[in-house]
Amino acid sequence: MGTLFQANLAEHRTLFEQLAALEAPIERAGALIAEALGGGRKLMLCGNGGSAADSQHIAAELTGRFIRDRRPLAALALTTDTSALTCIANDYSYDEVFARQVSALGAAGDCLLGISTSGHSRNVIRAVQAARQARIRVIGLLGRDGGALAPLCEVSIVVPSAVTARIQEAHSFIGHSLCGLIEAALGLS
Repeated sequence: MGTLFQANLAEHRTLFEQLAALEAPIERAGALIAEALGGGRKLMLCGNGGSAADSQHIAAELTGRFIRDRRPLAALALTTDTSALTCIANDYSYDEVFARQVSALGAAGDCLLGISTSGHSRNVIRAVQAARQARIRVIGLLGRDGGALAPLCEVSIVVPSAVTARIQEAHSFIGHSLCGLIEAALGLS
C-alpha cells in the first residue's frame, strides 16, 4: 500500500509543480467570470462523473461562500436536475443534456465553465457550441492536451497530465483558485 501511495504522491507533486504555467489562463478565466457575475449575469457549469462533482462544488462555493461571508453569486451546475437530464437524454440524446439547458437558461453575457478531463466529452462540446451561439463566454477546464474542447473555448485551462485522478486533483485546486480570484475581483474577500 505504501508504494502505491508514494507513487501517487510523487505523481501529484510533479503535476502540481507544472501548474504555475497555467496562471495566465486561470487569471483570465477568473476575470471573465467575475465580469459576468459583477454585471448581474450567471455562471453555468457542466461535466460528467468527477467533473460533474467539480461543477457542483464550484457552484456551491459561489452560491454559498468560499473565503468569508458575502452575498451569494449566481452559479448553476447543470448536472443536478435529474428530471431535466433524464428527459433530455431520453427524448433527444445524452449528448444534448447540457446544451438544451444552456439554450434554455443562458443569456448573452453569462459564462459557461465546461469541465472535461479528456477534452472530448460530447455533451460538454455540445454545451459549448450552444453557449457560443448564444454569445455566452466559454471557459474550458480540461486535461491531457485539451482535446476537441480546447479550441472551442475562449479560455482553455489544460492540466498537462494523462492520469484522470491527477487531472481531477488539479481541477479541484484550480476551481478553488477561481473562486478566490472571483471574490477578490468583486471586492468580496
